[in-house]
Amino acid sequence: MIIPKIQKQRIIEYIKQGKRFDNRAFDKFRKIEIKTGISLNAEGSASVKIGKTEVYAGVKMDVMEPYSDGPSDGTLTVGFEMSPIASPDFDMGPPSIKAIEAGRVIDRGIRESGLIEFDKLCIKEGEKVWGIYLDIYALNDSGNLIDAASLAALAALADAKIPVYDTKEGKVDRHQQLTDNRLPLNKESMSLNLTFHKIDGKIILDPTREEEEVSEYRISIAFSSHKGKPRISSIQKGEEGAISFEEMENILNLLEVKFKEMYEEIQKQIFKK
Repeated sequence: MIIPKIQKQRIIEYIKQGKRFDNRAFDKFRKIEIKTGISLNAEGSASVKIGKTEVYAGVKMDVMEPYSDGPSDGTLTVGFEMSPIASPDFDMGPPSIKAIEAGRVIDRGIRESGLIEFDKLCIKEGEKVWGIYLDIYALNDSGNLIDAASLAALAALADAKIPVYDTKEGKVDRHQQLTDNRLPLNKESMSLNLTFHKIDGKIILDPTREEEEVSEYRISIAFSSHKGKPRISSIQKGEEGAISFEEMENILNLLEVKFKEMYEEIQKQIFKK
C-alpha cells in the first residue's frame, strides 16, 4: 500500500501525542465479529471481522496415510489466500510470501498450542488417519490481517464436524450428512494470536492498514492458557526494525494484560456450541 508522505507524518504525529485517527487507545481492538456455519459445503466454517478487515475460513477433512513420524496422528494443512478482492496490493497467482508467512504463523500457533488432539484422529494406526485442511481467505484487508485470520481459523475448527467414513469403500462418503462428532479439540489450549506493532517508539495493537505502513516492526505471538496465565506457543517477527530488551519486556507485560481481558471472552464466542 502506497500512502502519501504527509499522511505518514500525520500518523506519526498523532502517535507522538498518544492518539490514533479512530480515537482508540494503543492497546484497543476495533469491533470484533465472529460468525460460524457460513458454508454448507465445508465441515466447519467461520467469518471474522475486525473493524473493516474481513476473513473467511473453511475446514475440509479427508482420510490419508499418516506421516512416518506420527503413525497414529492426524494431520493439519493450512493455506492462506490473499487475492486482489481483499487489497489492490495482492496479486493473482501463486501464494505470495506474505500469504505463506501468515499461513505458517497460524499453523504453528495452532499446532504447538495442543488445541487439536491429533491422536484422536486415527482410524487405523500406520495406515489411515483424518487429515484436516484449513483454508483461509482474505476478503478485505484493512489492517491486522493475521489476527483476524487466526480467529477465523479457530472458529472454523470449533465449528467442524467429522464426515462419514465408509469402511467398506475405504473413503469419505460425501453423499451423507456430517456425523455429530465434532473435531477433537482441547478448548483449554485455544491458541489466540496477538500482533504487536511499533510506531515511533510506541507499541500498538490492531493497526489499521495505514498504521501498518509506518510500522517499524511487528511481532505476532500465539498463546494459550496454562494455570490461568498465557503460555506462548509461537512467535514470529516481521519488518526490519530491531526489538530492544525493554520493548520485548513491555510487549510480554501487555500480552498478559490482554490475556486477562480477551481470552475467556473469545473462547466463549468460539466454543459457544
